[in-house]
Amino acid sequence: MLGIFTDFASWLTYTILGLSPDTKLGDALHFFVEDVSKIFALLLFMIYVIALMRASLNVETVRDYLARKHRSMGYLIGSSFGAITPFCSCSSIPIFLGFTSAGIPVGITMAFLITSPLINEVAVLLLMGLLGWKFTVLYVVIGMSVGILGGFFLDTIKAERWLQSFAAKALAKGQSNQHGSTNSTLKAKTLSFKERHQFAKEESFEIFGRVWKWVIIGVGLGAALHGFIPDGWLQEHLGDGQWWSVPAAVLLGIPLYSNVTGVIPVMESLIVNGLPIGTTLAFCMSTVAASFPEFILLKQVMQWKLLAILFVMLLFSFTLVGWLFNFFTPFL
Repeated sequence: MLGIFTDFASWLTYTILGLSPDTKLGDALHFFVEDVSKIFALLLFMIYVIALMRASLNVETVRDYLARKHRSMGYLIGSSFGAITPFCSCSSIPIFLGFTSAGIPVGITMAFLITSPLINEVAVLLLMGLLGWKFTVLYVVIGMSVGILGGFFLDTIKAERWLQSFAAKALAKGQSNQHGSTNSTLKAKTLSFKERHQFAKEESFEIFGRVWKWVIIGVGLGAALHGFIPDGWLQEHLGDGQWWSVPAAVLLGIPLYSNVTGVIPVMESLIVNGLPIGTTLAFCMSTVAASFPEFILLKQVMQWKLLAILFVMLLFSFTLVGWLFNFFTPFL
């Protein structure tokens, strides 16, 4: 099935444009066309399917359900919800505010916010084809663990005291209104298939409209790495499994920004060029969840102290993930 995209890229690059597969430009452009067309098709299909299933989901019901659960179960549910929603870190922030206004503890909300940009259904599909099911399962488990442990830690240090004043007031008001508010919870509306289809179609195009440019940027960077960086350059500059290569990769990812779908082609190019899987994952996770653009947006709802704590926590987590993957790769 995916061979269709390879054939299309070969037709466009080598037949229509007349480039040779033996040139760096031809190789890079073929990589770009194949991955962009494949990701766009998967994006539209998977977002539509997930949106169709979520069409009748009542947000208030979800929020109340999360708020009533035991805190540890809340972290798991928050992280799981982040994993199955196709949001990048920036588009997750309005949901963060919605959860805060509903009175859900900050740790549960942060478990969602941390996990959401790291894992989604499209990334899982692409990772499955790139790394195989063992690495994919391990990535999902570690990504959710980062969200769960991050949420637990932020609750432990009472991170809500470092929210911006309007967000802190919304949280306090939501928590004060939770008790005895079960009657105010609306029942989920039952939608016809036509209404679900319309909702799924609109959400597909809306989300696609937000992320398509980041896919092109991510694949473009991947194509440049794939076609133009000399063999051995990455090993020389980031090391070949040395301990320092992982934190260095994490720091290199901070100035960049991409969603997890757009960064997969970059991951593919880095691995093909010989970078260890753990070092590659650390770089890509930093690009997705600890970039400057995301933290600029988070500044709207968090004070500097909370931003700094979250930033350091993420960088430490990604470095640890990279070291673990590099250690376990020979056994997988």
